[in-house]
Amino acid sequence: MRGAAILLFAALCSSAHASGVERFQAFLRTTQAASAEFEQKIYDREKRLVQEASGRFAFLRPGRFRWTYTRPHAQVIVADGERLWIHDRDLNQVTVRRIGQALGATPAALLAGAVGAEQAFELSEAGSADGLAWVEARPKDREAGFEKIRVGLDVSGIGAMELTDHFGQTTVLRFSRLVRNPRLDPETFRFTPPRGADVLGEN
Repeated sequence: MRGAAILLFAALCSSAHASGVERFQAFLRTTQAASAEFEQKIYDREKRLVQEASGRFAFLRPGRFRWTYTRPHAQVIVADGERLWIHDRDLNQVTVRRIGQALGATPAALLAGAVGAEQAFELSEAGSADGLAWVEARPKDREAGFEKIRVGLDVSGIGAMELTDHFGQTTVLRFSRLVRNPRLDPETFRFTPPRGADVLGEN
């Protein structure tokens, strides 16, 4: 374990002076799992704040993640490697889709996808701001739900993401308490619809 930690530390040190794209590639190469807390803000085309939320997320490559919103509404999004489950607790409603169709070229695929980021996205340098080195990722699939994704990197890994859709709406995510390569319980990425929940989609 110590040897692995030394190699990871060396990779982090060497990437600190690399370009944003190189640092992002190094993060993906050395991070098979991660967990963090997040704050989310959504802005409309006129840059007006329209929604705020917060919660926790974890991912385990390839293709598994859990995104839990705790505020303002409880919602859980789980990818188990085969299916994507979305559970709205207030409505007691579950939506399920095949993961290949659901992920596509999405932010989740960028972090936890089974294929390399370069296969689904065009990566380019986006300068430095707010103490972060930024990378822009544009999906190669024209049917993707986002026009572009900006990833902000700090010394610990990913500090922020900014997602712009085709309608000019921007979702800003700020991450904290990021832990790389934790030991995650496999049950974290399994989901069973609650009794009595309405299940919509492909099961």
